[in-house]
Amino acid sequence: MGAAEVQRFYRDKLDAPLSSATVHKLHVVLHKALKQAVRWGLVQRNVADDVDPPKVHKEEVRPLTNEQARKLLETARSDRLEALYVVAVQSGLRQGELLALRWEDVNLDARTVQVCRTITRDGGKLAIGPTKTSKGRRTVRLTQDAAEALQSHLARQLAEIDKAGDNWQEHGLVFCTGKGTLINPTNLRRRSLAPLLKRASLPTRTFQQLRHTAATILLLKNVNPKVVSEMLGHATIAITLDTYSHVLPNMQHSAVAAMEEAFS
Repeated sequence: MGAAEVQRFYRDKLDAPLSSATVHKLHVVLHKALKQAVRWGLVQRNVADDVDPPKVHKEEVRPLTNEQARKLLETARSDRLEALYVVAVQSGLRQGELLALRWEDVNLDARTVQVCRTITRDGGKLAIGPTKTSKGRRTVRLTQDAAEALQSHLARQLAEIDKAGDNWQEHGLVFCTGKGTLINPTNLRRRSLAPLLKRASLPTRTFQQLRHTAATILLLKNVNPKVVSEMLGHATIAITLDTYSHVLPNMQHSAVAAMEEAFS
């Protein structure tokens, strides 16, 4: 394995898509393994020394306010993907998890979804694979609004299937194209999310910021961070607390108020 092959390996993982932080961790592990192999005389040099690992860019958390989130969902009413946005904002699921969701994962009676898959890339081609971590596999309870939106979405999809006829490609996807196939995340951003935000007169946001919106709303409502962490599928609660540290000062104000009330 040469340096060029290692660099290509990193590029493929970033296109999977894995985050730059995850690929950087792969680099650290590989570098350490090759360093030990050099010591043992198994290889002549550590090719990872000649490779530039991806720089880790921590995305700024810019959630919508509660009022803005309401406006977004109001504007999304009757939109073909209304349910996608309701579930995203009110449950905090990742974009890849939502686009990989199948109807067999949804229990509308119990108002739950089983998260066990996500969108991946296989040689540049979109595919569905398992979630990145075991913590990513989880059961998330839906709000009443989300359950009702999904029920309406199912009815709309059945009508689409009937209209498409033989052109429909059945994959069991909850959110799909008009032919039943995977939605390309880039197309979702350009053709759906960006126009929706514009119609709602809201600032430009990525789909990831909808996830941040859900988490921030829950934490500001004093939901236990451990519960929020489990809903989001974070590997550890430390990730949750680090990502949403901007919320902690407000939580501390609530904690002081609760203590004062207890001793008043």
